[in-house]
Amino acid sequence: MPSIDQFRSEPVVETIGGDRTMVLNMGPQHPSTHGVLRLLLEIDGETIVRIKPDIGFLHTGIEKTCEAKFYQQVIPMTDRIDYLCPMTNNFAYVLAVEKLLGLEIPPRAMWIRLMLNELTRINSHLVWLGTHAMDIGAMTVFLYCFREREEILKMFEMVAGQRMMTSYFRIGGVSMDLPLGFLDYIKNFAAYFPDRIEQYSDLLTNNPIWLGRTKGVALITKEDAVELMLSGPTARGSGIDWDLRRDMPYGGYDQLNF
Repeated sequence: MPSIDQFRSEPVVETIGGDRTMVLNMGPQHPSTHGVLRLLLEIDGETIVRIKPDIGFLHTGIEKTCEAKFYQQVIPMTDRIDYLCPMTNNFAYVLAVEKLLGLEIPPRAMWIRLMLNELTRINSHLVWLGTHAMDIGAMTVFLYCFREREEILKMFEMVAGQRMMTSYFRIGGVSMDLPLGFLDYIKNFAAYFPDRIEQYSDLLTNNPIWLGRTKGVALITKEDAVELMLSGPTARGSGIDWDLRRDMPYGGYDQLNF
């Protein structure tokens, strides 16, 4: 019988050690992957015995395209690297160019960019939490998360005229100052958002569907996280006390208390 390493395109039932397992494709486009890649799975019921990733189904050529552009012309390209974090991508790029050119950023522009970067982070996490819960079978929290995400997209539209691909950051600052009423809008959001997080927790923490699908599944120990070079929330969730914003600060994070 064919093995997982032979990359068959159709599901195959194999007999291994007397137990029946199935080898099947997941992707390249699959509603639960939220990305374009192919995973060849060997499964025993709902338990993944082995997995082999097959990447390379999406290549945008952004790096090559940027070689023929002026620095400022690259910013719309960085918007499109990841639709969940366009301003974060803008941020990383303009910081690199500013470091290369030795530019000093006005304090107001620095704080505007930092604030919008954190809003982008919240926006991305809301999509992750909502879609993850929905994929598992707990749909209500998806609607709640997207309720708050909509407010963040409104803020992006207020500053840039565009909800997603904003191209708002500039080398040396931002494209324009904040609109009237923006700071009041964000203060209001910051005031009620912690309570919304509590709502997500109430919906999921003791939800039997959520617990049945996540508790004890794919546990990543601290040692595993180090060996696999995991970063960000994944690493912190495994007990690693490391945050680049605090430990290797950039773009104004050194002026914040964590």
